[in-house]
Amino acid sequence: MKSLSKIFFLVVVISSVYFAQNPNQKTYCNPMDINYRYNWEQINEKISYRSGADPVIVNHKGEYFLFVTISGGYWHSKDLLNWKYVEPSKWPMEDICAPAALSVRDTLYLFQSTFQQRPIFFSTEPEKGKLNFFNRWLTLLPDTIGPWDPAIFHDEDTDRWFMYWGSSNVYPIYGSELDHNNKLIYKGEIKKFIYLHPEKHGWERFGPNHSDIINPFIEGAWMTKHNGKYYLQYAAPGTEYNVYANGTYVGNDPLGPFEYAANNPISYKPGGFMTGAGHGNTFQDNFGNYWNTGTPWIAINWNFERRIAMFPAFFDKDDLMYANTRFGDFPHYLPTKKLASKDELFTGWMLLSYKKPVTASSVKDTFTVARVTDENPRTFWVAENNKRGEWLQIDLKDNYEVMAVQIHFADYKSNIYDNDSANVYTQYKFYSSLDGKTWQIIVDLSKEKQDRPNGYFELSVPVNARYIKYENIYAPTPNLAVSDIRIFGNGFGKAPQSPTGLTVVRDKDERNAFITWNKVDGAVGYNILWGIGKDKLYQTYQIWADGESKLELRALTADQDYCFAIEAFNETGVSKISDVVYCK
Repeated sequence: MKSLSKIFFLVVVISSVYFAQNPNQKTYCNPMDINYRYNWEQINEKISYRSGADPVIVNHKGEYFLFVTISGGYWHSKDLLNWKYVEPSKWPMEDICAPAALSVRDTLYLFQSTFQQRPIFFSTEPEKGKLNFFNRWLTLLPDTIGPWDPAIFHDEDTDRWFMYWGSSNVYPIYGSELDHNNKLIYKGEIKKFIYLHPEKHGWERFGPNHSDIINPFIEGAWMTKHNGKYYLQYAAPGTEYNVYANGTYVGNDPLGPFEYAANNPISYKPGGFMTGAGHGNTFQDNFGNYWNTGTPWIAINWNFERRIAMFPAFFDKDDLMYANTRFGDFPHYLPTKKLASKDELFTGWMLLSYKKPVTASSVKDTFTVARVTDENPRTFWVAENNKRGEWLQIDLKDNYEVMAVQIHFADYKSNIYDNDSANVYTQYKFYSSLDGKTWQIIVDLSKEKQDRPNGYFELSVPVNARYIKYENIYAPTPNLAVSDIRIFGNGFGKAPQSPTGLTVVRDKDERNAFITWNKVDGAVGYNILWGIGKDKLYQTYQIWADGESKLELRALTADQDYCFAIEAFNETGVSKISDVVYCK
């Protein structure tokens, strides 16, 4: 996000192939299954990796457009599931970083982060890759304030235009009104809106689990209007940590004043497989449902190696905004109507593969096969050779109804510095078996050249299986490296009992709380649920059951009361939520 290179070429190329999917697929699973692009942030250091960050999804005339940092283009979808990469007509400028995008009537607007003069683009046919200049140069701002990480907002009720921006651990989120009649130049005073206050807001502290004293970063501005109120969103404390999150301030005018939302952060995912939910945007789908996007953290080849996630978002009866990250990297249904409750998209398909034994055709050095089922994207297996026929086999240790599989490749010692579709693609198969001897194909990507480094596949027909096998056909990297294979479905036993003994002790430093509970037999993991009321348990911290039954939570706001609860889950289902514990 911090550096730019690659010059745009004046060409128009549209990818002609949608990702092959089960034609009846109704679910998605984070991270988003797109062809993440090899980018050029660190090309001078010869560091190669796929990445996606700082997403903006725009609903434009009933179709969706996804813009991502340094991707050489963007993605187009009609259903939020199948995404087609579009390489647009380019201009002699750098690749877009932390983009701003906005749909107003029949026009889509696009702008990049910059500390220099740069144009705003527009398109009435973005699905065809046609971009044109809306203006040639936006007025230059002082170098210290950008606009970096910009967001453009149009107030439909007043026909006023605004821009918000900022990315710094020194400067705040800024904003200004724009003059649409004068090529969207700044109009009036540039205001300072949001500073971080980590001394009060525990979740704004830097480092893993908010454990570092370095000044945190604020960035990723976005504005949403709901029920006459304006929600100025921001990301903190740093993209390279599990606790990267989105927060919001709320006001009655696009230029404030704004007040801190008591239930912040509004999107937070510090535990589980895909951690980190910060720096995204909020949009509505065609049914009127809200979504909040974000940037989970990978960090294999480079600390800022990331992926894209989207979570259903809501406004409660008190107009509190929040995103639901409970089981946020498990399969969810895509909505077909306006949602009535926050958890109705969760399929109930549970993770069957956690810490299950794995065998492999070969292993290179110390990159052991156990890493394939450890639910950690920063550890990975490497085959002795990257060749056709290398395989991984997972023993689920029991028979299960398998509904979906997901695979995550790692760019270990990658040497790819372009996105030539003739070479950059993945081909592989998945098989299922009850006895480890007789196999049936359940996923076949051996015939199409698609790059699916984070492929998610809902099976056309559920299968009963104990064993799942992956077979490599082609991977573009020098090494065949897989960080995780995740199997989803349901067992034939019972869901775990509800945890007992939940205890929450608020620290003298009120930003912290110490949480303990009694272990549950047969549990795979727990969800710690909390919020500012017993009917507002909007936050989730997922913990694996093979660890300690305790958590130091460092994300609370001083002088704010909280309620806590806990649930357990295993391969069969989820327990009832425990009694709620009030904590002053």
